Amino acid sequence: MSSNNGPVTLLVVDDEEAIRNAVRKFLVQQGYEVATAATGEEALTLLRRQKITCMLLDVNLPGTNGIDLVPQIMDIEPSIALLMLTAVNDATSAALCMQRGAFDYLIKPIDLSHLGRSIRSALQRRHTQLESQQINQWLKEEVALRVAERRVEQANQERLSVATLEALVNALEAKDPYLRGHSARVADLSANLAAQLGCDDETIEAVRTGGRLHDIGKIGIREEILNKQGPLSDEEYEHVKQHVLVGSQILAPLVHLKEVISYVRSHHERWDGFGYPDRLAAEEIPRGARIIGAVEIYDALTTARPYQEKMLPEVAVERMRDLVGTVLDPAIHQALEAVVTQRQALVFLDESRI
Repeated sequence: MSSNNGPVTLLVVDDEEAIRNAVRKFLVQQGYEVATAATGEEALTLLRRQKITCMLLDVNLPGTNGIDLVPQIMDIEPSIALLMLTAVNDATSAALCMQRGAFDYLIKPIDLSHLGRSIRSALQRRHTQLESQQINQWLKEEVALRVAERRVEQANQERLSVATLEALVNALEAKDPYLRGHSARVADLSANLAAQLGCDDETIEAVRTGGRLHDIGKIGIREEILNKQGPLSDEEYEHVKQHVLVGSQILAPLVHLKEVISYVRSHHERWDGFGYPDRLAAEEIPRGARIIGAVEIYDALTTARPYQEKMLPEVAVERMRDLVGTVLDPAIHQALEAVVTQRQALVFLDESRI
């Protein structure tokens, strides 16, 4: 595959041979030229030897880890579209990589259709950045040059601010073993649901960002309430409900996240209109918020908690059927059922190969 700036060559860096081979096979089928490396040192050698357009880099590598590699990679190839691959527990590290120049991060196990979308999005962003750089070279008038520089600076600030907020969410969740990785899991499954529902790539990415940031407002909840075992009092529950408003207020200055902010504010609304904070009903609730709300319930049911054992995925989906038409949008529950069934089939397939 080629772009306006020459052929697109991808480099997959992962110490697990099975992952390297599976991702390479998929990307070759998509028409990309693909190279692979098992270590950071091997990746840097390849990068110095040939033009790499896009890199998939595992955070957890033997020797030099992915976090320390990012600045070295950017020194060699400043225009590279860099995507981090990470386990759920390393999501904070991946968000920090974005502050150092990575474009995005993906949670393992990798959903291949999601990987394809993320690569296309990263290559488009890279193309736009290169175009901006060319425009900067062509424009000689001082005013026009300053406008172009401001746009690049603003784009960088937007990316850094989201990465910083994601790192905050991950740090907040890391304090609680039952919540660790919750937002990363919600983001991943929400994006898959959005794709299942036929959303465009831009909406899918907004839903994924909304999933990552949906609980950012819990930073404003008193710690003794967040950590309380057992039922909350009415006053405590009212306090917890404020997290959706706090979250949307934290994100409000990031005007480019308009859709994401609406998802964060409304992910506890209910299909029947008895949710909070605005008592929206049915289609009044932004679809991204309906998706994140459903996935959050699913994640709570399938994750071990002090007061309940975790359910099997198919059992959780069946239990959630009782909420259809009251708490949940029927179409979103149907999409969740389809995605979970697909995932279970993939797990079964992987286990049968062992």
